[in-house]
Amino acid sequence: MKKFQRLDEATAPDGTVLTLFEHDGAYVIRVNGVELMSTRRHHSEDALALAVCEPLATTHDARVLIGGLGLGFTLKAALQTLAPDARVVVAEIVAKVIEWNRNTDYALAADALRDPRVDMRHVDVWRVLREHPNTFDAIVLDVDNGAESLTTKGNAKLYRTTGIHFAIAALRPGGRIAYWSATDDIAFETSLRHAGLDVTVTRVRAHATSGAWHTLFIGQTSAERSAGSRVSRE
Repeated sequence: MKKFQRLDEATAPDGTVLTLFEHDGAYVIRVNGVELMSTRRHHSEDALALAVCEPLATTHDARVLIGGLGLGFTLKAALQTLAPDARVVVAEIVAKVIEWNRNTDYALAADALRDPRVDMRHVDVWRVLREHPNTFDAIVLDVDNGAESLTTKGNAKLYRTTGIHFAIAALRPGGRIAYWSATDDIAFETSLRHAGLDVTVTRVRAHATSGAWHTLFIGQTSAERSAGSRVSRE
């Protein structure tokens, strides 16, 4: 039986330690011994990107924000769908996660990050949302395990009322936002609806035919959304 090989370790801003392992050709990131993501189980990440990017396949000059690079599967799925003139901003708060994906010795997202449509930023996605109102046709947030944060405690604010409204304000009218979650979360779903989103909740397996079930929350904004719906940026 092949052993897990520890390749590297990273520390999130709040001190949480992420460890990268390789096992029989697959790569795994663990947080405090708990598997956070794996290259063998990424079906739900693919589905997350497709849920908001497929409707943009023929949209000219589409703009997409991805919060959380992970092992690169959400980004790769988005790029496979979007047109050649699209632009994808990827915000990742942990510098070493970007480094791991760029390392051509690892079979991760190096090719995707070289795509001219990609703008890779080492930054908290919260900052991108605050600084770019009315900018994106779609936002994909896969920064943690969901509203109950596992990797970075500060991520929890993205799932609260203020964070939801900042995300909505960063969307163009008619834009879509997708959240990945390890579990169902009725309270979060209710918060999305109260914020004025038309919400669809989908359960998707980690692997196409097996594995744990994950939850995707897809929110659609109104095409007639007014400027008055934006939140204060003070």
